[in-house]
Amino acid sequence: MKGKTIDKDMVMPAERVDFAESLLDWYDNNRRILPWREDPAPYHVWLSEIMLQQTRVEAVKRYYARFLETLPDIVSLAAAPEDTYLKLWEGLGYYSRVRNLHKGAVTVMEQYGGEMPHTSAELQRIPGIGPYTSAAIASIAFGERVPAVDGNLLRVFARLTAYAEDIKSDAAKKAATGFYQDVMDMAAGAAVPEPAGAETGASCASGRPVYDRPGDLNQALMDLGATVCLPNAQPVCDACPLRKQCLAHLQGRETDYPVMPAKKARKEEDLTVFLIHDAERIALRKRPPRGLLAGLYEFPNTPGHLTEDEALSYVRSIGFSPLHIRRLTDVKHIFTHKEWHMQGYEILADELAELHPDTKRSPGIFLAQIREIRDIYSVPSAFAAYSSLI
Repeated sequence: MKGKTIDKDMVMPAERVDFAESLLDWYDNNRRILPWREDPAPYHVWLSEIMLQQTRVEAVKRYYARFLETLPDIVSLAAAPEDTYLKLWEGLGYYSRVRNLHKGAVTVMEQYGGEMPHTSAELQRIPGIGPYTSAAIASIAFGERVPAVDGNLLRVFARLTAYAEDIKSDAAKKAATGFYQDVMDMAAGAAVPEPAGAETGASCASGRPVYDRPGDLNQALMDLGATVCLPNAQPVCDACPLRKQCLAHLQGRETDYPVMPAKKARKEEDLTVFLIHDAERIALRKRPPRGLLAGLYEFPNTPGHLTEDEALSYVRSIGFSPLHIRRLTDVKHIFTHKEWHMQGYEILADELAELHPDTKRSPGIFLAQIREIRDIYSVPSAFAAYSSLI
């Protein structure tokens, strides 16, 4: 497939100002109403951007509210024990995000006196904050003129410029960042000389000058990608404020872009999962501190699909005396690079009190009250189908 790639002269300076004006006018009338936008304090922007990685906006809203209710600021997050912030994150997945969020809060407290740095470059010194997140925080919370290039902005860029290379490559990200930086700079009048006596910079429908809205420009592009320039679907070009400047649209080739790399096949693994319980307690164990779902809690499980006799033998081998066994529904859970194919057994067991009675923090098996699984211990969504049976 051939396509025209980005050229520095593809969008002329005056057109780039028009680009920003048109986009911000559209945003003022069509922006999504999101809780973190209504109070874009640095901590709120930071938390929302971390939650939004790999997660849909609608799913994030309730987690965002719940998290802020318990940990409303950097001070409280930095002081929070691991079980608290992991439980608040339960169901969002990719738990390294919240661990890095906590590490970042500790760093802000220890090295910055509890106040987040104001620039993208300085923000990247905080654990868990990379180029995209730093640009989002710096532009939205502090007004720095820096593009926050995520998947939405890459897709919009690819269609606007008919970018014919792999959109996931470093070269594509660099090209997109340069393109959007030029848009911001042009809009701000940084590279477009104004006639003598003229006011510098354009204005949009809200009355705020374009140069004063780098955060809104980033969020407008995010919204455009999320609601108009859609992924894996025909974009809604009739609703797009940039359709007259979009090369893919002008060529009638919107769905040819972005060019994506070939997907790698996921590794498949078989597991047998056990709900081992008495009337009030159930067996849990903590996963290793590194690797997939690191440090979270899980129901005892073992590789492979066991027969009923093999399952009973396994349960005895880990210290339980099974009284009754019941086969549970098979479950599949998909991670980014891996699939778990799980079969489950419910085990009613005797003499649970004799097994590790006082080792709730042990990396081995321990006994938890049913309510503790709901309120304290973070069991990942991979086991949600079994958690729902408790």
